[in-house]
Amino acid sequence: MEADELLELVAGGDQKAFEELYGLVSGPVFGLVRRVVRDPAQSEEVAQEVLLELWRSAARFDPRRGSALSWILTVAHRRAVDRVRSARAAGERERREARRAHQPAFDQVSEEVEAGLEREWVRRCLDRLTALQRQSVTLAYYDGYTYREVAERLRLPLGTVKTRMRDGLGRLRDCLGGAA
Repeated sequence: MEADELLELVAGGDQKAFEELYGLVSGPVFGLVRRVVRDPAQSEEVAQEVLLELWRSAARFDPRRGSALSWILTVAHRRAVDRVRSARAAGERERREARRAHQPAFDQVSEEVEAGLEREWVRRCLDRLTALQRQSVTLAYYDGYTYREVAERLRLPLGTVKTRMRDGLGRLRDCLGGAA
């Protein structure tokens, strides 16, 4: 039987006719879809969707507008193009989301700028300390040493380091208080 006759029988719900039509058109449908979609697994899926659609919509076939095979291949081509467009759109959405994820939020940018300004202000205030105060404060607060370790590194008595730290931190507090 020809595809036109089989499609009319399928429209009436004839399962045997559908099996025969399936055997007749599945190769050309898959070949067409494969050329458009390119991915073998996606192509198989689209071809199955097309063949399932034939079963459901066989009654829509109008033999006055062309042959059954051309109608079937038109349906297959449309489905394949839809799949390619859908995949491209999904890929573009993913790329947009990835770009959006890499752009820091406004709050993050403003916080980084503010932190940079604060660091600069602290540096200026540290520069106002005596060399001995700056050295003690830097070792303790930036390098993480305890007062005792600062005293050992500088080969000074612990009491002297504590005095430098107290005086230096007081001057820093006064200086930074003007930044607020």
